[in-house]
Amino acid sequence: MAAASSTPAPMPESVTGIDLMRGIGAVEAKGFWEDAWGRVLRRPGAVLALVWISAVAFFAVFSPLLANGLPIWTERIGGDGAVLDSWSPLWRHLSAADLLLLFGTLIGVPWVALPLPVPRSTRLGMLLIAALQAGFVVAIGSGISAWSRGSGAPTWLFEIGRESWFPLATAGGLAAIFAAIAFFVPSCDSRLGRAAAVLVVAIGATYLVVDRWIDPLVDYDAFIEGGEAGTLHNDWTLVPWSPNQSRSDLYLVEPGRPLDEKLGVGGEFGARSFVMGSDAVGRDVLSQMMHACRLSISVGLVSTGIAVMIGVTIGSLMGYFGGKVDLLLYRVVEVFMAIPVLFLLIVAAAVLPRNTYVMMAIIGCVSWTGSARFIRAEFLRMRSQDFVQSARAVGLPLRSILFKHMLPNGVTPVLVDASFAIAAAILAEATLSFLGLGPEGQASWGKLLASATNTTGTFVWWLAIFPGLAIFLTVLSYNMLGEALRDAIDPKLRKAAQA
Repeated sequence: MAAASSTPAPMPESVTGIDLMRGIGAVEAKGFWEDAWGRVLRRPGAVLALVWISAVAFFAVFSPLLANGLPIWTERIGGDGAVLDSWSPLWRHLSAADLLLLFGTLIGVPWVALPLPVPRSTRLGMLLIAALQAGFVVAIGSGISAWSRGSGAPTWLFEIGRESWFPLATAGGLAAIFAAIAFFVPSCDSRLGRAAAVLVVAIGATYLVVDRWIDPLVDYDAFIEGGEAGTLHNDWTLVPWSPNQSRSDLYLVEPGRPLDEKLGVGGEFGARSFVMGSDAVGRDVLSQMMHACRLSISVGLVSTGIAVMIGVTIGSLMGYFGGKVDLLLYRVVEVFMAIPVLFLLIVAAAVLPRNTYVMMAIIGCVSWTGSARFIRAEFLRMRSQDFVQSARAVGLPLRSILFKHMLPNGVTPVLVDASFAIAAAILAEATLSFLGLGPEGQASWGKLLASATNTTGTFVWWLAIFPGLAIFLTVLSYNMLGEALRDAIDPKLRKAAQA
């Protein structure tokens, strides 16, 4: 007798009511977001946009490993050719933020992607809270570390900062504060699970801040000269240039031109080349392009996240209460709508420190009005519905009604608007950097684009095409993704497309 086939029976062309009651021909219904993302992925433009955004995110995380002027591994060679010692200069000079992004990506992506018994939405919430907790600890701890080494810090603090207890006390105190805040955020139902996750993140963030408290001095030329002299054996990364590494003798090397043609040298240094050319001070364009991905995507995501949190909070209060509360808060929304973001950033660059955090905070604290108006409209529609009235009747607290019951049903327009807001924030950062008012000491597409016309008035084509194309494709990708999401979740647009 032939063995029974394990292939499922084909779906019948037509079924009766009795068959449907038996489960024959029934199709499992898709969830809202599963159906929406399925519609998005059926659009070729949206798929290409996701591919480009994924590439930008990849370089934002791994650019310190892929483009670095320090060797991955170095061996010191003695006079007899024996290896005296070896170490990794690249690893020693990675900052706490670099390591946080690397470890967070390597742990977070499998945590969300793998099939686990924990629901994916819960895992996403836990990952977001963990990222915020660790990010605040590392950002503030690194800022205190830099300030304690600067000229503005007291002498006693400068000396104590070299001792072991001061970095540990600073990082541990920050970790304890943000761990307590993160524990009370209901990212998962299990208190034990939340406590374990918060504790692991706090210990990891503390270790990163303490371990990278002091930035060692970087001497790129020492490794290059040692390799040419034969005293060092260096294993370089894919792009052996750092974004801030410059040489005055490499003035405007064209893309792909070997350095031995420019300098007339050979050996380890002359064998290098600039794939996308160099700028006016001899810095590699490809390395700057890769490292600028982090600035662009971080400004876009963080500033939009701040704007969404502020807008959702204020918009929910306006929509839920209405009346005088709505009238008063909407006047606040109108005031912020009248503030020109670019001019505010220009003024802030003149009076505040020019760093990424200030730029993120300003963009996020000004551009929340769109999210507030969307949430207000949704809450005005939902506040008289049965499930809201039932929540009120059973005596649920206000925060539970707003953010646990109403917000999940009205957040979809905000998420669509967020994709356009990310594109606008990236464009604002590029514009500010183009004007020379962007974050200091960081590679930026706008800064590269501004150097396309050098001091002599000569147009440098590769400094215009590569960063300009990156800005254009990134902004276009977020806009295309936002349009695809809007079409996928709007039933009116879906019916119009099917008509």
